[in-house]
Amino acid sequence: MAHKIGILTSGGDAPGMNAAIRAVTRAALKRGMEVYGIMDGYKGLVKGKIVEFDRGSVSDIMIRGGTILGSARLPEFKDEEVRKEAVEQLKKYEIDSLVVIGGDGTYRGALSLTEMGINCIGIPGTIDNDIVGTDFTIGFDTALNTILDAVDKLRDTSSSHHRCSVVEVMGNHCGDLALYTAISCGAEVVISPETGFDEDKVIKRLQELERIKKKRHAIVILSEKITNAHKLAEKITENTGFAGRATVLGHIQRGGSPTANDRILATRMGDYAVKLIEEGKGGHCVGIIDNEIVGVPIDKALHEERQSRKRMYDMFDRLV
Repeated sequence: MAHKIGILTSGGDAPGMNAAIRAVTRAALKRGMEVYGIMDGYKGLVKGKIVEFDRGSVSDIMIRGGTILGSARLPEFKDEEVRKEAVEQLKKYEIDSLVVIGGDGTYRGALSLTEMGINCIGIPGTIDNDIVGTDFTIGFDTALNTILDAVDKLRDTSSSHHRCSVVEVMGNHCGDLALYTAISCGAEVVISPETGFDEDKVIKRLQELERIKKKRHAIVILSEKITNAHKLAEKITENTGFAGRATVLGHIQRGGSPTANDRILATRMGDYAVKLIEEGKGGHCVGIIDNEIVGVPIDKALHEERQSRKRMYDMFDRLV
């Protein structure tokens, strides 16, 4: 019996989600399955905002950022009665499998639906790169390149004015965007959940750079939710020879056309998600480990510890 597949995106949008939607749709149709797009995430699922897709429904969407399906938060989805409404909507359309694209909150919803008899497959779509079970998430590479473009521009003006730029990047409680940015742009300091924050240590580091290495400018990459970027910039001005300036990049990091890497990653993951459905594997999520696309149980992805980036932090320390 041919499967009927639903696709939804949930949580924060990420560049490359559309490429994943396209891949799932095209791969499923090629296998003789029916595909339904669910608008506005779990909220739209509960309300029955479901549209049948054909091949043309996903034409020319790969280059676009965001998600054509839309996304919305639904905290009430934790309530079993609300989830039962979602299951009823799926039954109404005879949808037996659901591909969900998003972060850990999206995965928790998928796990709950799996336990209620819906065959769910998760695809990691978040710029934060904070999902266990994959080396990289869809959207991370694009966000990283967006940040790098901004930091490169800041460096030009910082060097002209003997400044230290404190750049706050996203990441939620994961420091990967900060770490990879710091390595890629040659920053002098990175502050992330993994490094912790010691204000005195940061100030001392900047003083040494100016006094001993005669640096005319400096870049500090700060992961969000750790300390106030503007107050840190003020402290730098007060205690070093640098003029501290803070830049909070905000939601610009989520936008833009996805990079080639994100388009390819999303396409590989979308195609593999359909393969898992065809094999009857529910309650799984797709990941990339050592450049191989793999499937792991969602429960495992939600409860295992993230892999340490200690080696990369050590490398950063050796190079600054």
